[in-house]
Amino acid sequence: MILPAFSAPGRFYRGNLHTHSTNSDGCLPPGEVCRRYRAEGYDFLALTDHFIGQYGYPLTDTAPFRAAGFTTLLGAELHSGAMENGELWHILAVGLPADFAPGNAPGFVPVPDQESGPELAARARAAGAFVAIAHPQWSGLTLADARSVEAAHAVEIYNHGCATGCDRADGFSIADLLLSEGRDLALVATDDAHFTEPDHFGGWVMVKAAENSPEALLEALKAGRFYSSQGPELHGVEIAEDRVRVESSAVAAVIVQGHGSAAKAVHGPSMTRTEVALDGRFARSPWLRVTVIDRAGRRAWSNPARRGA
Repeated sequence: MILPAFSAPGRFYRGNLHTHSTNSDGCLPPGEVCRRYRAEGYDFLALTDHFIGQYGYPLTDTAPFRAAGFTTLLGAELHSGAMENGELWHILAVGLPADFAPGNAPGFVPVPDQESGPELAARARAAGAFVAIAHPQWSGLTLADARSVEAAHAVEIYNHGCATGCDRADGFSIADLLLSEGRDLALVATDDAHFTEPDHFGGWVMVKAAENSPEALLEALKAGRFYSSQGPELHGVEIAEDRVRVESSAVAAVIVQGHGSAAKAVHGPSMTRTEVALDGRFARSPWLRVTVIDRAGRRAWSNPARRGA
């Protein structure tokens, strides 16, 4: 089985799905944010300002900043209701319609009579958005919280802003547990850039699409035709019964992960074609995913795959 990102037609487009501007708590205006991502070589950007009353419920219109070779997707970071720790939900929604209705979220503190985070996520998905659980470690998200978001397409497994700002970038623990419970979820790396610290150009998705248009990118995201990266490139991931074959840019480690403690690593200099044999620990694993690590310690991550699917 070849993962869909590597078997589908089209080409890869590099993009960031989580970014803020002066329309919420970022320090740069929308046009400058888009200009910087375009100058950095990104193919697309989702500007996802905080969708709360404090900022006027912004759905920032970035269409005027599209250009040849660079497009944008309409999105927002949605908030409503309290998680188990009493703090406000953060839900990433990319591909929202311009008329997406605000809820009752005046600020960053939960208030009575709000829709819950899972209800808001479901409403965003029904409106056509690609929905991700944002920065689980930063939020203090529990497994029970994560289970409740049935509308999520993905979990944010790396958040560069959370890495640079508080060393709480990880979402893999939550994602892996949900995968082992049978949830089909993709994995996204993002910046969550505010440009108030070195929180930009550190995590992105590589989306396989027929063209660099909002419609084609959104369709590919929902279908899981992408991988996430901090730098390394994945060129192919093929899962056989007893091994995984990975083609990549030059890396120093290739790791396959699965249910529970199932994991196997291969190390070497400048590996570009790597086979990882699956030992007995993978016998009970219904899913697999791949991490590659280059000599600088930068990673790239495949989406999970169901074995035998």
